Amino acid sequence: MPRFRHLALVLMILLSAACESGSVAGPEVAIKLGGKFCAMYPDAITTALQRVDGVEAVDLESRKGYAIVTGKAGAMKLADLRKAVNGARGEGWHCEAELVE
Repeated sequence: MPRFRHLALVLMILLSAACESGSVAGPEVAIKLGGKFCAMYPDAITTALQRVDGVEAVDLESRKGYAIVTGKAGAMKLADLRKAVNGARGEGWHCEAELVE
């Protein structure tokens, strides 16, 4: 049984990494925002996300602590969305994105 658990854990990690680098399957993705400056710069986050290929709309108001991103299914890359949030205000700005989808 321990071998099965180990295999299952490795499989989950590999699937997670594959999903992270892939495209968003649906037209909407939820991104959990974390860090001490996220709430202070909503315009910077919105602008950064709108620059990502495939993104059509960004909603930071309907769900506190999240960015709801709507766009073309299959056109938005998860890694690009995360990179946009993490780099919205430059190095060391302490706002990170965790993709919830």
